[in-house]
Amino acid sequence: MSEFDLKRHGLTVKRVLRNPAPSKLYEEAIRFESGTTISDTGCLIAYSGEKTGRSPLDKRIVNHPESSEDIWWGPVNFPLDELTFSINRERAKDYLNTRERLYCIDAFAGWDPRYRLKVRIICSRPYHALFMHNMLIRPTDEELEEFGDPDFVIYNAGQFPANRLTIGMTSKTSVDVSFESREMVILGTEYAGEMKKGVFTIMNYLMPRRGVLSMHCSATSDRETGSSSVLFGLSGTGKTTLSADPKRHLIGDDEHCWSDDGIFNIEGGCYAKAIYLSRENEPEIFDALRYGSVLENVVYDEAHHHVDFNNATITQNTRGAYPIEYMRSAKVPCMAGHPTDVIFLTCDAFGVLPPVSRLTREQAMYHFVNGYTAKVAGTEMGVNEPVATFSPCFGGPFLVWHPNKYAELLAAKVDQHGSRVWLVNTGWTGGPAGVGSRMKLSDTRAIVDAIHSGTISSAPTVIDPVFGLHVVTQCPGVSPQVLIPRQTWQDPAAWDDLATSLHRQFEDNHARLQRGEAVGSTEG
Repeated sequence: MSEFDLKRHGLTVKRVLRNPAPSKLYEEAIRFESGTTISDTGCLIAYSGEKTGRSPLDKRIVNHPESSEDIWWGPVNFPLDELTFSINRERAKDYLNTRERLYCIDAFAGWDPRYRLKVRIICSRPYHALFMHNMLIRPTDEELEEFGDPDFVIYNAGQFPANRLTIGMTSKTSVDVSFESREMVILGTEYAGEMKKGVFTIMNYLMPRRGVLSMHCSATSDRETGSSSVLFGLSGTGKTTLSADPKRHLIGDDEHCWSDDGIFNIEGGCYAKAIYLSRENEPEIFDALRYGSVLENVVYDEAHHHVDFNNATITQNTRGAYPIEYMRSAKVPCMAGHPTDVIFLTCDAFGVLPPVSRLTREQAMYHFVNGYTAKVAGTEMGVNEPVATFSPCFGGPFLVWHPNKYAELLAAKVDQHGSRVWLVNTGWTGGPAGVGSRMKLSDTRAIVDAIHSGTISSAPTVIDPVFGLHVVTQCPGVSPQVLIPRQTWQDPAAWDDLATSLHRQFEDNHARLQRGEAVGSTEG
């Protein structure tokens, strides 16, 4: 740790702690942040205030001639003029200059040295500094000494609101990115995930320009061959859980790139959902939540500081952020060979999609662009029955280019390296949510194991009558009756009706995307 001069960024605060050790950030958080405490396992427990999740409708990108034609404008990427960006940046700096102390985290995004970005985080909350210390790739002392000027700077002034009267502002929250000035400004939200996903958004723009596919996915690798597998999926589909596989090396749980030489993790840590977490179901993740980790918005026992992971009083979106080295299966540096398998995870709450299907090239692009999962009744206000959710490329809120750009890159990589592509349903069987039952995690793990081992590559298949999928009918460790969804329903005709209805929604969503409309959910 060293005190640091940020005058080059227009910040004159004298006490700036650059890359302080986690123990120092613990000390600062306990002293200066109200409500912050330590769990009985040693995690820093922090609270993000009013916002306990991202604010996708408040994300804006500067509309500049150099990048304007590249950007997929619409509900995902709202345009912002350069003057307004400058006003918001000045507002953020004015706020940061009122603080007695600031924290500066200089670190990397991207494990491959040829593609990594030097990122500088400037913030006023120790919790935010520790969060990004965990989520970015931590430099060695020598690398920090030679860090030089950053490639991108994030000004986190989230405790201070945006001015609603500023042109283009629709609320007191604004998360703004300028690719030309290589800066990001956060106002009006203290949710730490905005910084993490801001970095991902930046990589989602820069990497495709270099022919590298940026991906919202987890990744693992074979312990012997080094070949990899990637798992795409929206929140709740099992992306993080299934990547915590002790039989394989963990490359990362959320953000990766696929270059000409293989895959690499963008991040230096993991950001796992903590709601209903247990050592029994997810031992590696549970044990990673220890000293040095951050727990967000959880409820704990005042007497013993024991966290109640089943308590959603504050939010369903409780989270834990920890360095990737805390996972026993992690491979560091987080790089691996080309994927032999690409797996799309979907939580189909309608119960009509099969547990596992092999996709053709055309089907792979179709399902990738659609990025389907389903919301379950009771998870959100007003959701009383399953609702289809489409998030392009399984990460719509973080895309910058049109989804077809990423789909074309994926198809080219799959063609070049002969990767197999699979659709795996982790959702319901025997009927929709409320009627059928959730797919057993043991069955899903057996399916993913069989994909990785290659044992179902030549398994018999049948063609799904509605979606045209090549449905696998034999998989070690999984009952054959489960593998054909129509056969699990007491009323097959009801399956026909619901499958046809869902397929129609797929087609409508895909058609709108191909017309150039910015559609999709705010999930990811």
